Amino acid sequence: MPTTHLLYLHGFRSSPQSNKARTMAHYVQTQHPNVTWWCPQLPPSPKAAMEMVMDTVQAWPSTHMAVVGSSLGGYYATWVAQHKQCKAVLLNPAVFPDQTLEQYIGEQTSWHNPEEAFFFRPEYIQELRDLRAASDVAPAPQLGIFAKGDELLDWRQMVARYPEAEHVILEGSDHALSDFETHISRVLDFLDLA
Repeated sequence: MPTTHLLYLHGFRSSPQSNKARTMAHYVQTQHPNVTWWCPQLPPSPKAAMEMVMDTVQAWPSTHMAVVGSSLGGYYATWVAQHKQCKAVLLNPAVFPDQTLEQYIGEQTSWHNPEEAFFFRPEYIQELRDLRAASDVAPAPQLGIFAKGDELLDWRQMVARYPEAEHVILEGSDHALSDFETHISRVLDFLDLA
């Protein structure tokens, strides 16, 4: 089924201005202008973020939509894919963000706009736990791009968490997937954009 609606979810402290989000937006808008593209700025609260996302994608056709998520956005994308029964692309996804983000409770700045500050509240850790997918069984095809060179997250946890996904294991790279341009064709092939 070709993808007519594409959602992109950025990671913690990130934004629609990330290199991967802008690269995806460029490809979609220039090569697949009929595809509905949405890459929202997510609020710090996981609960609020998913409520906002689901309000918008609720009417999207599950068989023709896909979600791409990077880091924390990959965790969110897993939750969205479970609820919408749609395809998902997971780029160095956070597997246990309730553990890895505990150290960031307090005031944080946005990666792409350091003047923009937000407060990561202690209750957001429980909100992350509440979003844990009820099942590890993929409701639809998944593609995982996992970098062994990820300096923040362990690629082995990603492989273990997504056993049914098609895996692209990168020998090097980094958490941000700075070499994302070289993998975009694989992502686009998987998405089969209309």
